[in-house]
Amino acid sequence: QQQQQQQNQGSGPGSAQNNSTNGGGGGGPNNNNNTQTQSSPSARLAARSQLLKRGSPATPAPNPRPVQMERHLVRPPPACPEPHCLPLDCGASHVMQRDVWLGVFQHLTQRELCVCMRVCRTWSRWCCDKRLWTQIDLSRRRSITPPMLSGIIRRQPVSLDLGYTNISKKQLMWLINRLQGLRELILSGCPWASVSALCSALCPCLRLLDLRWVEDLKDSHLRELLGPPAETRTGHSDSRGRFQNVAELRLAGLEVTDSCARLLVRYLPHLTKLDLSHCGQITDQTVHTLSAPTSPLRDTLTHINLAGCAKVTDQSVVLLRRCVSLCRVDLRSCRLVTSEACQNWAQHGSSFSCPEDRLLLKNS
Repeated sequence: QQQQQQQNQGSGPGSAQNNSTNGGGGGGPNNNNNTQTQSSPSARLAARSQLLKRGSPATPAPNPRPVQMERHLVRPPPACPEPHCLPLDCGASHVMQRDVWLGVFQHLTQRELCVCMRVCRTWSRWCCDKRLWTQIDLSRRRSITPPMLSGIIRRQPVSLDLGYTNISKKQLMWLINRLQGLRELILSGCPWASVSALCSALCPCLRLLDLRWVEDLKDSHLRELLGPPAETRTGHSDSRGRFQNVAELRLAGLEVTDSCARLLVRYLPHLTKLDLSHCGQITDQTVHTLSAPTSPLRDTLTHINLAGCAKVTDQSVVLLRRCVSLCRVDLRSCRLVTSEACQNWAQHGSSFSCPEDRLLLKNS
């Protein structure tokens, strides 16, 4: 009996321990479920905080806003701006009429005209008369602004100089399409990216085109510029260039070759003055093309400038004699042209003289 009691007492704690372990094991899964349900919101918050710490992907910087052109209609001034007389504060009119005032304004500079435009509304209209603004020079300006372009449109100049400016292609296209009476356009020193706006413009009145030292202008660009408009290249019999009436062309300092001469002969039949100075790729072949019997420029050329063309030789002097209308031939700084060849031309043709080395002038 004592041994049985001892066994019962020894098994009691063990069974209680087993029950406790079994009870703990049975309650384990329930406790895990509770902890999962309780920790799920905190886990979500932790995930959100990690995403915030990582940061959103970097967004690209916005592009700079392009130059906004004026959207309102810019009308040029009338031929005779109103009124015909200058009203005074007392109600009467000034003794001097509009035409007399315009005669005075013609002796002022453009800067002085801008000052006079601030005097009164009548003077502002009169000083904007296009007869006072036949020539506008904006060369070497730091920036060409939309108010400048609007002012050019209102004045309708005959000659416009935009050389060595930062005018954009969009600005030039907007401007040229509104200057139908423009006769002289100077774009020397501008990049081809801007000058290419002329490829989509029509300038029937243009007589002088200055493209000296235009950056990155090559033969392919010149072909695109001088050729006919795109809509007339296919399905149209007219193959004349968009600058067919140009009489003076300046191409000094460009990277053009002898192939440009064929473009001039084909698309510029009325050309009289040609500047090819400092074009290092020009050879005697260019002169041969210009003075060929089938070239219309053989009879129209009066001035040709080949100064600084290192590949031009004495053969060009012989070929230029075929151009019967020549009045001035500039071969200065042509290393392969001798002074004897120019002197022989002056001696055989009594109408020419050689006042400077390699410079031939026709006697008046």
